[in-house]
Amino acid sequence: MSTTTWFILIGCLMLARGLAATSIARLPFTSSMVYLGVGLVVGPMVLGLFSLDLVKQAPLLETLTEIAVLISLFSAGVKMPVPFTLARWMPSLRLAWLSMALSVALVTAFACLVLDLPLGAGILIGAILAPTDPVLATDVQVRHPGDSDHLRFTLTCEAGMNDGSGFPFVMLGLGLLGYHELGNTGWTWLWHDLLWASAAAIALGAAGGALLAWLGWQLRGKDPKHEVLDDLVGLGLIAVVYGVTTWLHAWGFLAVFFAGVALRQTELRLAGAPEDKHGLLQAEQVHEDSAVKPVNSPAPLTVSAESLVFKEHLEHLSELTLVLLLGGAVSAAAWNWRTFGMALFLILVARPVSVMLGLLGSDTGMRLRGMAAWFGVRGIGSVFYLCYAINHGLPEGLARELSNMTIVVVMVSIVVHGISVTPLLNRYWGK
Repeated sequence: MSTTTWFILIGCLMLARGLAATSIARLPFTSSMVYLGVGLVVGPMVLGLFSLDLVKQAPLLETLTEIAVLISLFSAGVKMPVPFTLARWMPSLRLAWLSMALSVALVTAFACLVLDLPLGAGILIGAILAPTDPVLATDVQVRHPGDSDHLRFTLTCEAGMNDGSGFPFVMLGLGLLGYHELGNTGWTWLWHDLLWASAAAIALGAAGGALLAWLGWQLRGKDPKHEVLDDLVGLGLIAVVYGVTTWLHAWGFLAVFFAGVALRQTELRLAGAPEDKHGLLQAEQVHEDSAVKPVNSPAPLTVSAESLVFKEHLEHLSELTLVLLLGGAVSAAAWNWRTFGMALFLILVARPVSVMLGLLGSDTGMRLRGMAAWFGVRGIGSVFYLCYAINHGLPEGLARELSNMTIVVVMVSIVVHGISVTPLLNRYWGK
């Protein structure tokens, strides 16, 4: 398709999404399903107006998906309830680390025993498909800062963390295939890829977010009033934290999520925000109730809240573009028993089993566990991991097989989770 045609197509989709936002929210399907359907129609499956070779375009797609995931992770971090408590976060921590590791193990077993893939490839596809997606799962995630719904918080927090916690397993799979150094008996992978890279990412992200919150607070409190460009500052924090963390060979995704968490947590504490009945700090009351608000400043007090709207708009645009391209990356040949079997195994076996085992003995109710077990949406994060692995030197044959598997799993996830999200959530909340 020509550039002009692309402008018209994407423009029409943006207009439809923007003008019909309220109507779409009431429909029994999601906007991602619409974008995917359009991509399938104009792609090689139907009209053949455009096609995307995911293996050949892996460098471009890695960058596009990387940016989309970073923005979504930061937005998810900003929406986390304040203050942080281990009791509130423990179910999400279990899901993001223990359940994800169990999911990798189950998918690896299926890939090796049923699909006859080598161990390294099995671990790699397990790691690619294990993380839940922060970009496409907005319908089951926290909708705004201060949202106290336990299910939404648990799923959002899990998605925010496991896009980073999945990286060690990607590197393990690449190492077993000969494309990454694991060290003698895997020692380098254990101390560097798993322990150092994860701990350093959390520390750097938390430090960066807290420092920016303090700096913004100091600047806003000056007299005469000092303006802060919140949108630009938020993007700058994402870029700096991600760049520094990657430079130090730690997991940047994890750092950006915790930068968003620390930014929001620190800002509300500095603002003296009051608690509600759930023990959560309420930002909307800061202006009226805070005894320490900046001098002569009617402007918004937090970078996190004011930059969030812009970030969410970028999320919508990235979702539209990348899901549309995904429809052009799949062909009829990609649909076979191996790819479809992997999709069914992941959604119906690996995700439910890993969630139930991961939350075993926790104080979460069975209804919440059941919902969390079902809504493990796969999407843009998996495409990023796939492209990352391809760009690390996977042979073309294996790269194409893993590509087909990933695309089919993501497409099946978009459809089955998109169809079920409204009725299941309405039933869960008793509507």
